[in-house]
Amino acid sequence: MIIENTGLDGMKSDLAHLDESAESLGFVRWQWEYYRATYDLKFVDRNTDQEYFLRFNTRAVEGKLENPAAVLAIEHVYLGRATFPHGLDYESPVPQPILSAAQQKLVELKQKLAE
Repeated sequence: MIIENTGLDGMKSDLAHLDESAESLGFVRWQWEYYRATYDLKFVDRNTDQEYFLRFNTRAVEGKLENPAAVLAIEHVYLGRATFPHGLDYESPVPQPILSAAQQKLVELKQKLAE
């Protein structure tokens, strides 16, 4: 599921601030290369033990990711169910408590990035 209207799409931040802000909320920068990075935050549905990941993609618009001063723009925000052995299913329905928690984290991320 692509999460629309977060206010994050297109938002820019230097890498150091983005990493610090995202990490303080529990996000982990998993996949990255010189010009793009993906941040994930894991949620677990306590009723089913199913794992969901809130993910946002970024792309460097100035510099490369090896430089903390590189400027990244947030592209898309997704929420998906983890599948075996790895991957995310973006088509599965997401339980409302997980969706609400994810949306709250996005609000907090936007606030931190604006500081």
